[in-house]
Amino acid sequence: MIHEVDEGLRRLLGESGLEASGVEVVFDAPTRDWAARRSAPTVCVFLYDIREDVTRRGSGTGEVYDADGHLVARRTPPRWFELSYLVTAWTSRPQDEHRLLSQVLSRLVAADTLPARLLTGTLAELGLTVSLDVAGAAADLPAAADVWSALGGELKASLGVRVIAPLAGAATAVAPPVTEGLVVRSAAGREGVPAESGRRLRYTEASDPGPQGFAAPRDRGPAPARRRHRGDRNP
Repeated sequence: MIHEVDEGLRRLLGESGLEASGVEVVFDAPTRDWAARRSAPTVCVFLYDIREDVTRRGSGTGEVYDADGHLVARRTPPRWFELSYLVTAWTSRPQDEHRLLSQVLSRLVAADTLPARLLTGTLAELGLTVSLDVAGAAADLPAAADVWSALGGELKASLGVRVIAPLAGAATAVAPPVTEGLVVRSAAGREGVPAESGRRLRYTEASDPGPQGFAAPRDRGPAPARRRHRGDRNP
């Protein structure tokens, strides 16, 4: 999920024209050594904190259906996590860095969520909202000065970005639908009296059950109609 959020942010920033203008978008830690090796205008999106939003933890299981509407699995509810990023701009002049930060800020504040068209992998399959908070106050997160101190660099103008995204629950496959009928045979009660032929309990349209007492396979029919509830999704 984390790499899928990274990709969503990269695509979102790409829509602001950064990469088209020759600006790199990277997810490296902006340490002193990294800054010394940088050779091109860069926007760095550094992930520095991950924590679960336990208030959104659910219970039970949800149903997963295939394209034909058949139940194929049951899945535990997703777990929601807050991913905190430090976004910085790197050029040879502070004025250019501020211009890049302004360009990034304009694009990020225009979206309260990561657009669905930019999501990939499990985020796209779940179809849930991935919220986006830019430069918001979060008292429980490390201060920017503490992050820069831990990185061993000097304090630099930066944007705080927080993404709240779901981590898909574990899916358990369910048994496939029954496609063979059950047949009951009776044994002879007395010697010399033949046993009765098999009596089919369910699928009368199947062929002869044969000596093993099982009906022949039948075609898989359409899925029964089901009531859809709010929030019911097909991945």
